[in-house]
This record gives sequence, structure tokens and C-alpha cells, in this order.
Amino acid sequence: MSAKSQFMKKLQARQPAPVPVVSKSQADIAEFRLRMVKLQEQMDAWLVDTGLNIEPYTAFVSDLLVVDGTFEISGIVLRYDGRVVKFTPVFLYGKGVTGCVEAIFHEGGHMTSLGRLFMRSGTVSGWTFTPPGALSCSRQQFDESTFFGLIIALLS
Repeated sequence: MSAKSQFMKKLQARQPAPVPVVSKSQADIAEFRLRMVKLQEQMDAWLVDTGLNIEPYTAFVSDLLVVDGTFEISGIVLRYDGRVVKFTPVFLYGKGVTGCVEAIFHEGGHMTSLGRLFMRSGTVSGWTFTPPGALSCSRQQFDESTFFGLIIALLS
């Protein structure tokens, strides 16, 4: 064995083990978790001076396209006078979308879908919103106005 071969062998032995490549689904889960935290922070900012507060809770999302099939993520709850609006993560991957959150109004034993938020849809990387029963092409930006339009159900 030449001196160069010995050197190369020892050099390779001292190299740290390669860092495992993160799968696309693991990267998307990490982004979904981060974006849910940022969504919660944004909602908190919108709710300043209303007396309402965001309550995070732990949700479990099942998705056959991710490692282990299930992952943990934060959901968001708003409560007012016995009524609840809950933002529940429901899936990671759908047709043309990544990261879906269902907005549901709860009153007594009744639940009503208020629509869905999507973390990414097509080429749009910001949160978008689709009302219940609307075609997927009718997504709109999820902004402060859309948010208050959803949670007004708390006061009905």
C-alpha cells in the first residue's frame, strides 16, 4: 500500500459519519410545525385588545406518505362564551397542496366546518383559505380580514 493510500485510508476513517439526508416529508413536517407556530403568533397579534387568547393543543396527523404514518403538531383553539373555533391540522399532503388545517366551529354538540387553510398551494407559499364547499381553485389569502370573518361565529 502506498503512502498516499495509507494517508487516504486514515483520513477517511477520521471523517465524521455523513449526516443522514432528511426526507422531503420530514422537511415538510418541520415546516408545517413551524408555520403552525407562526400562524398562532400571527393570530395572537390580530387578537390584541379583544380579550380573546389563543390556546395551543397537541394534534396527531395521520398521513400514509410520511415515515411512521403519524406525526404530532400544534393545533389552535379560540373560546368565547361556551363556543369554540378550532384550527385542526388534518393532513400533510393533498392534491396540489401541502399542510391542511380545518377550521371548525363547535357549539354544544354541533360542529360546523368554516373552511380549510393550506400552508402551500400550487406555487403560493403563504397560508390560503378555502370556504366549505368551494372549489379548490377559489382559494384566497388567509389574512386578518379572513381570520375575523371566520371567528365571528364565536359571537353569533
